[in-house]
Amino acid sequence: MQKDSMPQHIGIIMDGNGRWAKLRGLPRSAGHKIGAKAFKNIVRYCNKIGVRYLTVYAFSTENWVRPKEEVMGIIELLREYLKDAHNYKSENIKLRFIGDLTPYDDEIKNLIKECEEESKNYTGLRLNVAINYGGRSEIVTAVKKVCQDIMQGNKSIDDIDEKMFADYLYTKGQPDVDLIIRPSGEYRLSNFLIWQSAYAECVFMDNILWPDFNEKSMDKALEEYQKRNRRFGGI
Repeated sequence: MQKDSMPQHIGIIMDGNGRWAKLRGLPRSAGHKIGAKAFKNIVRYCNKIGVRYLTVYAFSTENWVRPKEEVMGIIELLREYLKDAHNYKSENIKLRFIGDLTPYDDEIKNLIKECEEESKNYTGLRLNVAINYGGRSEIVTAVKKVCQDIMQGNKSIDDIDEKMFADYLYTKGQPDVDLIIRPSGEYRLSNFLIWQSAYAECVFMDNILWPDFNEKSMDKALEEYQKRNRRFGGI
């Protein structure tokens, strides 16, 4: 890999946990548990190699339609992660949780606040964990906030441009996504970072499911990214 052409901001759609479990005759919950381990491993690796921003798609606004047992299992994995997060202060990772947090119970909301507050001055990797997140929902929420500010006289219609609007998104102050990675053989964004990924390079990996995604998988995606010619509309 070429260190001088690393992406600043990577987005990962952590896909394939259920299929991984099914192939092994295991319950889907087993796939999510192993997927959670893969997540922690990749976060540490990104921090190690100097990635500045990482956004992972953990739970979408559409995932609530899954079986209740599976949804509750994912929520409990989130709870375990939040309770354990303070044990990794030395990793210097700044945590942020993006999405609509209102459906979660008070314990999870409080744990999220504690994690974000505790890590707010950390200077390593900026990690965004997208939970109950949807790209369209994020844009609609931002539009409502813009309208509210205009109605209150804090902004005018003439103030609206792309830079201003981006400040109303969950990723305010962060660069746009350079690279989207999706294992599992699916070839779509699935409502992930729609605004932020307007010029992102996409690497879809059809020979691996998320629980098996490791450092070599990340290196392969980064090498593919570095082969791309990013013209941003130019020649």
